[in-house]
Amino acid sequence: MPNVGEPAPDFELPDANGAPVRLSGFHGKKVVLYFYPKDMTPGCTQQACDFRDRNAEIEAAGAVVLGVSPDSSKRHVKFAGKYELPFTLLADEDSAVATTYGVWQEKSLYGKTFMGVVRTTFLIDEAGQIVRVWPKVKVAGHGDEVLAAIKG
Repeated sequence: MPNVGEPAPDFELPDANGAPVRLSGFHGKKVVLYFYPKDMTPGCTQQACDFRDRNAEIEAAGAVVLGVSPDSSKRHVKFAGKYELPFTLLADEDSAVATTYGVWQEKSLYGKTFMGVVRTTFLIDEAGQIVRVWPKVKVAGHGDEVLAAIKG
């Protein structure tokens, strides 16, 4: 997992419409890069809606939100449409970016182990440096915590 003070690894992933989005294309803005397990699940929906509800304040503070999951662009279209998400969702279908960021890890549920995304948020500054990491995010209150960090 990249650490605070290190450059955020650059990547390119398709957005919900299939258009390529490059992290380095956001230089000059702060980026809230959040990795989440799956569209349309309760925790992921709550997290996305929390960022949605704070999006105007996040943008006013000079930041953008990028959500990344292993879901397809097609599924992101449905998710973003259903919950009116105003920010970009990126499809990391082969989990390559999640692996690069150290959030593709072994998880367990009901006694079964599997590989999946561990909910994690990175705050990246205008120069592309990681300034804050929230590993193993608990959804409740996370949007407020991220907004406070952006505002400094």
